[in-house]
Amino acid sequence: MTVTAVTHQSVVDFLYKEAKILDEWRLLEWADLFTDDGTYMVPPIGHPEASPTESLFYIHDSRSRLQERAERLLKKEAHVEYPHSTTLRNYTNILVDDLDSEVIKVECNFTTYRTKREVIDTFIGKSYYDIVQQGDGLAIKNKKAVLHLDSLRPHGKISLIL
Repeated sequence: MTVTAVTHQSVVDFLYKEAKILDEWRLLEWADLFTDDGTYMVPPIGHPEASPTESLFYIHDSRSRLQERAERLLKKEAHVEYPHSTTLRNYTNILVDDLDSEVIKVECNFTTYRTKREVIDTFIGKSYYDIVQQGDGLAIKNKKAVLHLDSLRPHGKISLIL
């Protein structure tokens, strides 16, 4: 098996692919972007370095848990997201480090716009990724979305993937 060199552009394209998959509500495909030991986290607002063993995170999912989250959000019984919100997400200021390492570190700003029932929510923050090569492509080992908000408004919850 030959290993393809990872470029800055291939990492950026991978993140854009993730955004497209999420905006199109292809959540099972999104879960497949993660390694078997992957994690997805959203720490409490104002405490980006909090420990999930000592603080209540909005989301702290193992790979199996994020798969379950994806499956649940696609069901009609997930009333908060059925019918699905319309989302549009942007990733900017993408910084890629350690391209030659086993784990590629990525940091980027995100803005996720969501509209549902004539209400527009805006989620802003920074995402931190650990990305690895897997097979002939890239995979997410860890994703942490740090919200840069004062609070969650208007309903105080996160019902979609950031």
